[in-house]
Amino acid sequence: MSEDAKKRINAVFIVGGDWHDIDFARLEILKLLAEDQRIRTRVFEDYDSARAALADADFLVSYTTNVLPSVKTQEALKAFVEGGKRWYALHGTNSVLRFLSPEGASYGELLVNAPRWAPLFMETLGSQFIAHPPIAPYRVEVTQPDHPMVKDVEPFETTDELYLLETHGELDVMLHCEFGGEATGFVEKDWEKARHPVLYTKTVGDGAVLYNTLGHARGHYDMPGIADFYPRVERCAWDLPVFYTLLRRGLDWAKEPALAEPAPGD
Repeated sequence: MSEDAKKRINAVFIVGGDWHDIDFARLEILKLLAEDQRIRTRVFEDYDSARAALADADFLVSYTTNVLPSVKTQEALKAFVEGGKRWYALHGTNSVLRFLSPEGASYGELLVNAPRWAPLFMETLGSQFIAHPPIAPYRVEVTQPDHPMVKDVEPFETTDELYLLETHGELDVMLHCEFGGEATGFVEKDWEKARHPVLYTKTVGDGAVLYNTLGHARGHYDMPGIADFYPRVERCAWDLPVFYTLLRRGLDWAKEPALAEPAPGD
C-alpha cells in the first residue's frame, strides 16, 4: 500500500441556505467526496457551526446561498486559507441577498438587493454575487486552455444562473462568460457588456480559494413564502458531464496540500 493510500484526509463541507435544492446538492457533492475513500467528511449547515471543525480540516467545500458568517467566523475562514489550506466554493457561497419587495409579492415581482455586509468574507472568496439575468442558455468560454483545471475542456453552453460579480483582489480566471444587459429583478440591474468569471482561483496567504459559479439547483418546494409549489425543477449545469469533471478536478485540487504532508507515524 502506498503512503498516500494510508493518509486520512479530513474535509469540512458546509451546505445550506435559501431558495435552492440543498438536499440535491448535498447528496451529489457527498457522492463525489466519497469517491476517494481517504476522505472523511463533516457536514454543517452554516459557517458558524463549522468554525471549530476547521482546526482539524485539510480542506473546505461550500455550497451555500445567503448564509452569512459572523465576523469571528469570517476571520477564522480567512486564517484557515492563509495558513495554507484550500477552499472550494460553489455557486451561491458569495451571496448576501435581501428582498425589497412588499410582503406577499409573487416570484415575478421580487426585487433583490445584494448588500455589502460581509467585506472580509467576500475579500477572502475573491468576489461577491450582485445579480444574474433570468435563467437562460449562455456560453462558457475557456480563458486558459492549458490550465490543468480546464485542460481538454471545450467551450460549452449551459442553462444556469449567469453570475454577475463584484470582484476583490487578483483572480486567476480559467472560465468566463460574456454578458451585457438587464438583470431583471435585481436592484443593480443594468450591466455593460463585459467578461464575467465563471471559474477562478484566488491566492490568500499560503492557501487559495477555488470558486465555481455554476451549479444552480431548485426543486418544487424550495421557495417557501414565495411560491409554495415552484412550477419547474431546475438542475442547470448539473445536467452536464463537464460540470462533474470540474467538480472532481476541484476536489482533487482542494486536497493536494494534504497529500503533500506525511501520514501520521511516518
